[in-house]
Formats: sequence, C-alpha cells, structure tokens
Amino acid sequence: MIGLLQRVTSASVTVDGEVIAEIGRGLLVFVAVHRDDKEKDIARLAERILSYRVFPDAAQRMNRSLVDEALGLLLVPQFTLAA
Repeated sequence: MIGLLQRVTSASVTVDGEVIAEIGRGLLVFVAVHRDDKEKDIARLAERILSYRVFPDAAQRMNRSLVDEALGLLLVPQFTLAA
C-alpha cells in the first residue's frame, strides 16, 4: 500500500463533467492498494495520513496535522502507484 499526499487549498474529482467529490483546504491523497495488503496496513496508512504534521502552526513551523486543523481529506484511487 502506498499513498502520495499533497497539501491543497482545494481539490475535486470530476467524472463526465460532474463533480463527485471536493474539499477545501486539506490533503489530497492518491492511494494504491496492493492485493497483498492487509487490514492492518490500511489502518496504519490512515493513521499516518491523519497524523502527519504538514500544516504550519502559529510560528510557521510544520507542526500541525490534518486532525489538529480539522481540514478536508480527499482520497483518490491510483493503482499505477503500486506498479
């Protein structure tokens, strides 16, 4: 299992011209799940994504997580990451 994450001010997924998912400020994560991945691997990746300290605090240090800031999370499947 692998996840490629990016901080965003906004992100959306559009299919056939229709927006099916969108967030404001937060994390966009492309996720690849391999057939050998276990539930514990999925849980661990989710835990890591939610706790990464990639947002600035008052001193502009990357010291705040997605949960700390109560921001959006958009997960997009991307099987080519596993290749």
